[in-house]
Amino acid sequence: MRNPKWHRDEIILALDLYFQLEPGQIHGRNPAVIELSEVLNRLPIFDVRPDEAKFRNPNGVGLKLSNFLAIDPSYTGKGMQSFSKLDKEVFLEFFQNQIQLRKIANAIRTTVSNSSLTQKLYLIPEEVDEKDIVFTEGKVLYKLHRYRERDNKLITLKKKTHLKKYGSLDCEACDFNFQVKYGDLGTGFIECHHRTPLYDYEDESETSLKDLALVCSNCHRMLHRSLHVLDVGDIRNILRN
Repeated sequence: MRNPKWHRDEIILALDLYFQLEPGQIHGRNPAVIELSEVLNRLPIFDVRPDEAKFRNPNGVGLKLSNFLAIDPSYTGKGMQSFSKLDKEVFLEFFQNQIQLRKIANAIRTTVSNSSLTQKLYLIPEEVDEKDIVFTEGKVLYKLHRYRERDNKLITLKKKTHLKKYGSLDCEACDFNFQVKYGDLGTGFIECHHRTPLYDYEDESETSLKDLALVCSNCHRMLHRSLHVLDVGDIRNILRN
């Protein structure tokens, strides 16, 4: 059986390395390509790898980098013509924005450098309505985002602090209050959203209360649909207008 197709996260990492190499350095013997192969094998994305020995091995990574040569308008040669539609989409997306690409790639690398954290991210399930959403920063950083939103101790502290200061747990985007709507059933209930842009994540950094926003379930879902575009204030403005 064939291994799964390259995921967006993997293409982001490969493209970031591609922009750092000269065409003659793109091959499976390059230490940088070998290192990338190791990083790709640590990504918490694919549970099933039918051909484990060949999964993202250095030679395969070198071929993927060669595919970008065929897309790159600055390259005068031909390159490998077997690039995918997603290869081209990601290339064109970041060709003129390589600084952003580097930030995202570095954040992914930092995340998977922590083996304990990586295993925890494997356990974050994909929700049904997320399958059709393209996250600019990729699935790994989105999983990290959701993992941080599950810090029960910090969420409890955030709620207590907010309740003490404002007297109620209203959604910071739409003012919805679960206790007002559902009575005792909704007492103390509200969701927590992590404000930090995904590509600014570092697994060593600690989440502070100011990084969190209290939001209702609906606003939280909308924020997750456009994490790289919208923040709580944007949702509030949409609702007002």
